Amino acid sequence: MDRKPRRAACRVLAAAVLAATAALGAAAPGATAADRVAGAGPAASRVPLRVATYNIHAGAGQDNVFDLDRTAAAIRELDADVIALEEVDVHWGARSDFTDEARELAGKLRMRFFFAPIYDLPPATPGGERRQYGVAILSRLPVRGAWNHEITRLSTQTPDPVPAPAPGFAEVAVKVRGTLVHVYATHLDYRTDPSVRRAQVDDMLGVLAEDSGPKVLLGDFNAEPDAPELARLWGPLADAAPGGGKTYPAVDPVKRIDLVTVSPDVTVTGARESATTASDHRPVVADLLLHRRGH
Repeated sequence: MDRKPRRAACRVLAAAVLAATAALGAAAPGATAADRVAGAGPAASRVPLRVATYNIHAGAGQDNVFDLDRTAAAIRELDADVIALEEVDVHWGARSDFTDEARELAGKLRMRFFFAPIYDLPPATPGGERRQYGVAILSRLPVRGAWNHEITRLSTQTPDPVPAPAPGFAEVAVKVRGTLVHVYATHLDYRTDPSVRRAQVDDMLGVLAEDSGPKVLLGDFNAEPDAPELARLWGPLADAAPGGGKTYPAVDPVKRIDLVTVSPDVTVTGARESATTASDHRPVVADLLLHRRGH
């Protein structure tokens, strides 16, 4: 499949979304991981980057109470430069007060954002906003491009669905002290049958293969790292937190399904999950080192 025409269209969408964030009056993003490292001058051979992934449960906590301020506080505590969010509602329904969660969280956190809908449905009422649900990426860093890729999905919005390509696999290219890194956000199928997840892994690897340089794939994989359907990921990517803590459910978790994964040219210096109950998942944050251009 030729992705270039669709990528160009999504780049325009990303620019519009990022401009909308600026229109909210958000201040310039705060210090990044690279800025926080003492002595990280031009001679440094590697650049630090902190990333995170968080399934926000549409802004509802483990208690099923919608509270986007609580969600924002949990994200802020991670102090990450780039954050992938899953289960993001945009005017979706009463469960999230028809809020544009991607825009609202970006405004509260003073970050840039890109929202990649999986579903894009007609308004609930005539003249209302379209109902959307998907993933988002928040960034303190300059965004050089953003794309909403298709991968195989089994729709939850149609009767008797069959696996078919659908959007909602997000990618942004961000610049970190002159180094371009591609960051992807995913939310894989939740069903017991692993066949759709296996197809999704193949599709994601196809997208990643189109890009060069450091890559970071973040998300809710709905499978643990040793699941057979994830096996093809390991080699092109590495698990940033092997032996890390469980992430689901947020209280007394029993599964590690929220993952940070990186390409071989990215070094992981630390990773942890946060024991917040602002969602039914725990977020995972990782500190990385990117090879500087020319080294």
